[in-house]
Amino acid sequence: MATANQSAVSRWVLVASLGLSLLAVALTAYLTVTHYTDPTALACPDTGIVNCTAVTTSRWSVLLGVPVALLGLLWALGMAALNSPWAWRSPVRWLAGLRLTMAVAGAAMVLYLVYIELFRVDAICLWCTGVHITAIALFGVILASRASLSSGRTMRMAR
Repeated sequence: MATANQSAVSRWVLVASLGLSLLAVALTAYLTVTHYTDPTALACPDTGIVNCTAVTTSRWSVLLGVPVALLGLLWALGMAALNSPWAWRSPVRWLAGLRLTMAVAGAAMVLYLVYIELFRVDAICLWCTGVHITAIALFGVILASRASLSSGRTMRMAR
């Protein structure tokens, strides 16, 4: 049986969080496949400030021996699982904390990667930017859901 807190999650949160998570899976899967096959095959300009090849083949495209694209894909798959309707409605309390923690980790990673793109590589990858926007939007949706649930709980307690 779901608690009142979890069953009160708005439909827009369910749809938005799962949709954004699946979009992140698609984008990071594409980046991961091209990383392992042909990084120069990305459908993106490769000259000037927008240069996906420069970003995805830079020394910063691998973190501790693991491609950043693969780390992104693993994060996106985890977020898709945590943002499934079943996970949102689950009575297991730690799922909400894990969902928020992973959203914060994703947003923090975005800040790091944007810094790397702008100040180390001197180029921007459009596909990476799509992942970045998706991760920040997902972070916002999860924060909004927590604020909404928290204010609903406060209102019920005040009665």
